[in-house]
Amino acid sequence: MEASFEITLQMVIAVIAGISAQVIAEYLKLPSIVFLLLFGILLGSDGMNVLHPQVLGAGLEVIVALSTAVILFEGGLNLELRELGKVSGSLRNLVTVGTLITLLGGSMAAHWLGEFPWAIAFLYASLVVVTGPTVISPLLRTIKVDRQVGTLLEGEAVLIDPVGAILAVVVLDTVLNGETDPWMAISGLTLRLGIGGSIGAAGGWCLAFMFKRAHFISDELKNLVVLAGLWGLFTLAQLSRSESGLMATVVAGVVLGSASLPEERLLRRFKGQLTILGVSVLFILLAADLSIASIFALGWGSLFTVLVLMFVVRPLNIGVCTINSDLNWRQKLFLSWVAPRGIVSASVASLFSIFLTERGINGGDSIKALVFLTIIMTVACQGLTAGWVANWLQISSTQATGVVIVGCNPLSLLIARLFQERGEAVSMIDTDPVACQQAQAQSLKVFSSSALDTTVLEEAGLASMGTFLAMTNNGEVNYVLAQRAVEEFQPPRVLAVFPRNPQASTSTNRNRIDRAFGSDIPIKTWNEYINSDRVKLGTTTLSEAGFALQQAHLQALIWAGELVPLLLEREDRLLVVPATEQWQPGDRLIYLLHDPRPNLLKRLSGATPAKRLALEKLPEVEEISLPSQSVSTIPPLA
Repeated sequence: MEASFEITLQMVIAVIAGISAQVIAEYLKLPSIVFLLLFGILLGSDGMNVLHPQVLGAGLEVIVALSTAVILFEGGLNLELRELGKVSGSLRNLVTVGTLITLLGGSMAAHWLGEFPWAIAFLYASLVVVTGPTVISPLLRTIKVDRQVGTLLEGEAVLIDPVGAILAVVVLDTVLNGETDPWMAISGLTLRLGIGGSIGAAGGWCLAFMFKRAHFISDELKNLVVLAGLWGLFTLAQLSRSESGLMATVVAGVVLGSASLPEERLLRRFKGQLTILGVSVLFILLAADLSIASIFALGWGSLFTVLVLMFVVRPLNIGVCTINSDLNWRQKLFLSWVAPRGIVSASVASLFSIFLTERGINGGDSIKALVFLTIIMTVACQGLTAGWVANWLQISSTQATGVVIVGCNPLSLLIARLFQERGEAVSMIDTDPVACQQAQAQSLKVFSSSALDTTVLEEAGLASMGTFLAMTNNGEVNYVLAQRAVEEFQPPRVLAVFPRNPQASTSTNRNRIDRAFGSDIPIKTWNEYINSDRVKLGTTTLSEAGFALQQAHLQALIWAGELVPLLLEREDRLLVVPATEQWQPGDRLIYLLHDPRPNLLKRLSGATPAKRLALEKLPEVEEISLPSQSVSTIPPLA
């Protein structure tokens, strides 16, 4: 009874510590693995000595195996195949040629700098060829790099994990059995990948079929059926060929994720929560079992080994694998910088340490210590600085330019022209053939289709655009379209013209969608103004002197329905004005001003109707006649 309670206590401590680390990381916007490693070490034998993973015995290996299966399955489930197609060449190279480069480079560094025997050096290198979705995915959610780089990093992390794990097993077999025939090693690797991939593909198809056809099973129970099926596929692959189970889980996740399942979000959410729990418990347990003295005993040579892996081998890997890609030097430099190791390296290293010790081969503890040193250094150095490096290299998704506009009405055509004249990419979508022809007449890229179709949004280039703007005449439709854009592509800026309280406002995505221009802008009215030539296109720069008065004057015009703010130029970037935007001194505002004068009066006054609105400074806005004492009575913009 005491033994069972001790195991229970150890698991409870691990779960509480792991989830606490996740909460702190979420609050501080830092990679969770940093706090998981820290908490694990503090609770272990070299810290507070309250967590003893060895009490679990063989159960630790079971937890590692089943949790890793869920983690890799969730990674495969979240892979976007259409995005992988854009970087398929580079991704293929990273998983194949890149693995070989890291294996050779890491082993040479470990042998020559760390003074490890060649066999142990190759075993270490095989353990660190992987990056891992457990570190990459949370990192990408935090720093928001551009979609192409993010897809390549996540695809590499998910696909290279099983390859690296199987490669490590092949190298371990060579070390334990003294097998030096390279063809035997290659055939063993290929056989495991083939068996695991075949079982995973067949099992993933069966799970997708069940998910679609078994209507008598509730959605919550379907999630558990998928979990049972996942572990069943993992075990079947392991029985067929040792260490082929990881490949089976990844392929099953990819097949299931590409099957367009009903209620797929529930499945992703369930597996995501299991992954967070598994990662939290595993890292806490493995870190608690780590001896800090063993890391310090490695010496300076091992430190230099990791530095070479980070600053020589990784850049060489990226340079070779992306040589024929369309990635620019900024993207390649970021890919070279970010390659933190994760749970697969830690868990497999811990298991290998046990195997080597049991066989009486020296180096097991040293390999485990060196792998954890690699994890600590890559996470601390690369993970903590990735956001700063992305901003410095200007590859953050928030810095993306270009716009996708839904609705080819006069107002949207005007906004599209302003973006186009700025040199930014513009795509327009509408279901009305006549409206599409009008847009095409202005040399705009137009898609005559529904914006609810994700294929159309992809063809319009939303994956790489900085702004999505829905401004059809139907506000409720605009909000739904904006929701779809957030769910499928997550562009940095999503705006729509919609009522103050749309029915869809209870969505969890409401905080990602901004109301465009202002609150309750009558878009139909302004389209009529443009068609009847009753508007002027103006620009003004908000100055430091008299900023409050100038802003109040503009807001008074907006409140009176005489002016609608369209675009805001700030720090050389052109942005669609959100209703809740806080203007700043130095901002350049582009707006439409209602000009109620009849056309006859305009002609008599010498004005000639222009075919295209010209951007100008308008005295009606520039010459402020508003009394200063009335500033406080002006209603807010939104």
